[in-house]
Amino acid sequence: MRAIDLYAGIGGWSLGLRLAGVEVVASYEWWQPAVDTHNGNHGGALKTTNVRTLKLDDLPEDIELVVGSPPCTEFSYSNRGGSGDLAEGLKDLVRFFEVVEHLKPKWWAMENVPRVAEFIRAGFSTPGHALYRFRRLKPIIEVVDFSDYGAAQARRRCIVSNIPLDLIDAYKAKLPRRTLGDVISSLNGSSPIIRDPVWGGTLAASHLTEMEIEASLAGDELRMNRDAKTYHAVYNNMAFPDRMDEPSRTVTATCTRVSRESIVIEAPHAPGQYRRLTIRERASLQGFPINYQFYARSFAEKAKMVGNAIPPTFTYLLASAAQGVNPRDFKGLKLDGALPMPEALPKPTPPETAGRTYPEGRSFRSAIPGLRFKSGMRFELSNGSARNSPEWKVRFFFGPSKDVREVDLDGSVFAEMADTMMALPAFSKVWEALDRDQRHLHDAYNASLQAAWAHKGEGHDPFDVVDTLAALAATLGETIDFWAQDRVNAEMARAYVLDTVAAGEPISSLPGKAKLAKNANAILAGLIVGDWYNVSRHSKGKQRRAA
Repeated sequence: MRAIDLYAGIGGWSLGLRLAGVEVVASYEWWQPAVDTHNGNHGGALKTTNVRTLKLDDLPEDIELVVGSPPCTEFSYSNRGGSGDLAEGLKDLVRFFEVVEHLKPKWWAMENVPRVAEFIRAGFSTPGHALYRFRRLKPIIEVVDFSDYGAAQARRRCIVSNIPLDLIDAYKAKLPRRTLGDVISSLNGSSPIIRDPVWGGTLAASHLTEMEIEASLAGDELRMNRDAKTYHAVYNNMAFPDRMDEPSRTVTATCTRVSRESIVIEAPHAPGQYRRLTIRERASLQGFPINYQFYARSFAEKAKMVGNAIPPTFTYLLASAAQGVNPRDFKGLKLDGALPMPEALPKPTPPETAGRTYPEGRSFRSAIPGLRFKSGMRFELSNGSARNSPEWKVRFFFGPSKDVREVDLDGSVFAEMADTMMALPAFSKVWEALDRDQRHLHDAYNASLQAAWAHKGEGHDPFDVVDTLAALAATLGETIDFWAQDRVNAEMARAYVLDTVAAGEPISSLPGKAKLAKNANAILAGLIVGDWYNVSRHSKGKQRRAA
């Protein structure tokens, strides 16, 4: 079977097809590092090509299979929150279908992000849409998870094809479910021979490339990664470190040392230390054999090319289905014997180092433990738009994503509560905690905090401030809970919180009113502590205590 590969990337399509016995007679890709990687592994001489401007008459003839992964950036929800330029992304979808119509292959298949499924369905059924003229193709459109098809990562993608996908499903019985732990243990063992965790081939450990290990996360980076995953104020919680007994989360093209999306593991040979993945570990999760090489100028470029690829595990199955392989005859994902290495190996690219220098305007934002209520409702310490004039203060946010509101904590709540509720004898231990933390945070104001956070001077670490405020709010909250055991007091607390956050607007129009009322005691504690800190910050710690 003769095939061509459009938007070929680093060869995820071509590799799977070739391993399944398909002849890939031409591949087209515009990004030079991807072309170099494709050539280095497949022995070709591809040149960078813009598929959009490719002349249809220059395409090879007698093609039975057309595959490709048009750029997905504009359709991805990770791109500006899903606000990409859909018209721009549409151009590549149209181009793919133009090639299919021109060559009229027996089989064809496209891969893209899940959102494209609804986009293509709408386009094929809407007169006047740019895709409507291709409606006769009548494709199968499904969103699949590649972890169900041999890859060791949960990666959901849209497959648009005329190949019977139910035949691919029939191969599942011979595909073991791979996990993150399978990959990590295989690549980090002490044996002189490495066994491919996906394909089963072997390679001398001395020949295993792309295993340069990045420095462990520490200090600020460790805290920020842990907080972003285990208790994000808006999104669902994730495990930290990532679980080893299930497929990994999606391997992404872009991620930094501080990133919610990064896969973080406990270092196999350094218990208690946590690191991101090597390029080889990412590539194995993507389903590439352990001898596949990546030709690029930097660690970041290699991470990008791997994260953008389609797993060859799935393209192998798809090629098998196109050739009509009976499920009874399907032998699974196997490479017998040793894996041949490309003759010319890429240069090693050291991974990023832990951040040692930061801009003076380094930004900070952290929700306060105990005062984060999910769905975006939280108290947080941040330095605002720190680039020019950092303003360290506690802020309270509530409301849905399209109607986020902020309560101005200007000291008025603390002043009012200090003379009323907190003047009661039951709150004496709260005043003791305030006095203690007043002394502890005496220098935690704008200039001092910013200098410490940017590693330009000595002073309090902002996370120390966050944890101090969290402990103070917990002490105050316990006292408020005791005080609010009286039904009248509880109702007073709820009414005060709703009136304060409404800021003069009708309480009935407050977004999330029920959630505000449900968490009134904790929110009241947050309002008081946030007010107290913000006033202390302005006066450099010289807060007046109410008589």
